[in-house]
Amino acid sequence: MTRGFPPPLSVAPMMDRTDTHFRWVLRQITGHTLLYTEMVTTGALLRGPRDRLLEYEPEEHPIAIQLGGDDPGALAECAAIAEEAGFDEVNLNVGCPSNRVQSGSFGAALMARPAHVATCVAAMRAACAIPVTVKHRIGIDDMDDYEHMRRFVDIVADAGCDRFTVHARKAWLQGLSPKQNRTIPPLRHDEVWRLKRQRPQLSVEINGGITSLDEAARHLRHVDAVMIGRAAWDDPWMLHDADARFFEPAAGTAVTREEVVRRAAARAAARLADGRSDRLGPMARPLLNLFAGRPGARRWRRFLSEHAFQPGADAQVLLDALTVMNATSRRESA
Repeated sequence: MTRGFPPPLSVAPMMDRTDTHFRWVLRQITGHTLLYTEMVTTGALLRGPRDRLLEYEPEEHPIAIQLGGDDPGALAECAAIAEEAGFDEVNLNVGCPSNRVQSGSFGAALMARPAHVATCVAAMRAACAIPVTVKHRIGIDDMDDYEHMRRFVDIVADAGCDRFTVHARKAWLQGLSPKQNRTIPPLRHDEVWRLKRQRPQLSVEINGGITSLDEAARHLRHVDAVMIGRAAWDDPWMLHDADARFFEPAAGTAVTREEVVRRAAARAAARLADGRSDRLGPMARPLLNLFAGRPGARRWRRFLSEHAFQPGADAQVLLDALTVMNATSRRESA
């Protein structure tokens, strides 16, 4: 199936996960799934190492940047910067429950201030022409019933939000860690489906606990789009049929996992040679789970873990890991 905006499938912004290296790996596997940066705070983007924070490679499109902040002026300025840098979408984080984010009065805490979120969205919309979207929870603390969420969405929708990505768990801002907030509050997918039924004119994407393309297909009967999170990190190859299933069938790719490794080795060699990267480790890390579920996967992970993160490691390590894994697989199947 082919759809316009939003793409029917995306991979969630994940701190310490969705950097340019992981996105590049995913783009070898799926050509059309929407990819996100890690969350970038407005303060970091306006005063920090902008080139590093905005780094991506041209083949990563379509790509969205997620911003964290609560100042409309700063968010507007960052939205304009993101558009100038070539991003296809700018997303506002209203879902992260970490203490660090709460101390800045943004992330999930903003769900208690829907009028302020609307002001932020309106400012961003006025500053750029690319889609402005919001990723939020179904609720926070004791403000967690369906009516609270629908009121939040209605207020923010009036400001021109282009899509609502709803993490189908509430967030406890006190008492649970960010990791616990990803697993302990129960999933309430039906409330996201209900939102789409009651607000059919809005673009609604569902997120939370979705671990396969089959699950994604079931959710797409009820919503416009599906966002997959940590399952894509744990098994990036799960996305290898995404293009054929959710976009044009002709868009499917015949690439193999081994070919992804060979491409990654060529990329790593080029980046190490021209100084864009100074270590192999960050480029190898997104490949650790590439062979999840396949014979030899444990040996692949062990070899990379032992060699790719050593000082001076070069791109040959990736090819050597492939050789070792394949030799292990042949022995195990003999």
